[in-house]
Amino acid sequence: MITRNAPLHALLGLILAGSLGTFVALPAVADNAAPAEQGQTTPALGSNLQTLKELDGKAPARRALNIQTWNTAEGARVLFVESRELPMFDMRLTFAAGSSQDQKSPGIALLTNAMLNEGVKGKDVNAIAQGFEGLGADFSNGSYRDMAVTSLRSLSAADKRDPALKLFSEVVGKPTFPADSLARIKNQLIASFETQKQNPGAIASKELFNRLYGDHPYAHPSEGDAKSINAITLAQLKAFHAKGYAAGNAVIALVGDLSRDEAQAVAAQVSASLPKGPALAKVADPVEPKAGTTHIEFASNQTHLMLAQLGIDRNDPDYAALTVGNSVLGGGGFGSRLMTEVREKRGLTYGVSSGFTAMQVAGPFMIGLQTRAEMSENTLKLVQDIVRDFLANGPTQKEVDDVKRELTGSFPLTAASNSAIVGQLGAIGFYNLPLTYLEDYMAAAQSVTVEQVKAAMSKHLSADKMVIVTVGPTVEQKPLPAPTDKPTRQPVGVPEH
Repeated sequence: MITRNAPLHALLGLILAGSLGTFVALPAVADNAAPAEQGQTTPALGSNLQTLKELDGKAPARRALNIQTWNTAEGARVLFVESRELPMFDMRLTFAAGSSQDQKSPGIALLTNAMLNEGVKGKDVNAIAQGFEGLGADFSNGSYRDMAVTSLRSLSAADKRDPALKLFSEVVGKPTFPADSLARIKNQLIASFETQKQNPGAIASKELFNRLYGDHPYAHPSEGDAKSINAITLAQLKAFHAKGYAAGNAVIALVGDLSRDEAQAVAAQVSASLPKGPALAKVADPVEPKAGTTHIEFASNQTHLMLAQLGIDRNDPDYAALTVGNSVLGGGGFGSRLMTEVREKRGLTYGVSSGFTAMQVAGPFMIGLQTRAEMSENTLKLVQDIVRDFLANGPTQKEVDDVKRELTGSFPLTAASNSAIVGQLGAIGFYNLPLTYLEDYMAAAQSVTVEQVKAAMSKHLSADKMVIVTVGPTVEQKPLPAPTDKPTRQPVGVPEH
């Protein structure tokens, strides 16, 4: 982890990111910065930039992406976009080393990733953190079901770039896995398992993935469990790192103030520091699960409802049509079918959402919400009826047109900043998408018809094939309130917080 005394909630964030599915409505990696005003670009700040904090509040530039790609001598794929607006660069390494590669040691992928910056030769976790900070550089890492990632943001001047790259290369390619750090992180993980037992949302998600994926590698949580974490040894971590973080298993995304020659030198240095080895094989396709409902008793005022079925992989040709369709159904927030019927007309929840998580192989389609326990059964039936009606009749022309306008407005964010672009490049390389993917996706989304959206949604989804998990108390059920055309301010189905 980043610091020796990192708070437990930081590790919990890493766990939740790796274990829960993510509802997506765009192929973009969103950036927190606001888009630039129409026609405005960010002026170059010059070579006197001394810290990345000077960039806070600066409007991002829009730019066309000229993606260059090549392979390193060790087999890593590189995607590079030159961007001279600011004297900095972003680099992201994406490895096919997520929890789907855990095999018989659930949690080993996440634990390996968390241990990377705990120690290198001559430096402990604190010295590593101070080393990056002293250079004005940022290091980050994360582990998920499909992938593990490490990232570096640094100033591009050679006196800052070279030592930052040296430290980054050591952290990712030659970690020492100190025993005291392993013991500490194991204890943090085990403590987090106890916390999750009191979290009905985490309980529901864990059971949902177990029911949805059965014996498939996607079924188990990325963080493993207390038994598997306790059993993982230093030798196993080193062995997983040797194969999972091999150069042939890596995609290197680079964006920033670098020439092609400089980018090649950066990629070559990082690639050469990694273990030697090939890409790992993609996991097998999951088997369609048996539909049905599982209830888990939990003492609370509310019941968590989760519905899911197998969705799509990241290369599915229906991706754009499904994005539009899901935005209408439940991925577009207020104005979507689910939010209108469940929240606005009946006040049964603060929020309900749906989404496809497109992965290397079929990721989940999920719907999630929570409501007052005594209305949970009828709320679940309402959600099922909304899905069934939408799949049977499809969206209206107005709904599709509204989503297209929203996509047009948000699309510039996909290239609004270096951090947004480097995320896009990482995904394009990892999922082997065409270099023109972003433009192709937008063109497909803008040209899709109502009939194509309906056909794609009904092809991939069925209201009768949902795996359903509910977590809450068993109580006498009440009828739902009648729908109203006046939006409710305070949901009647959810208690005040």
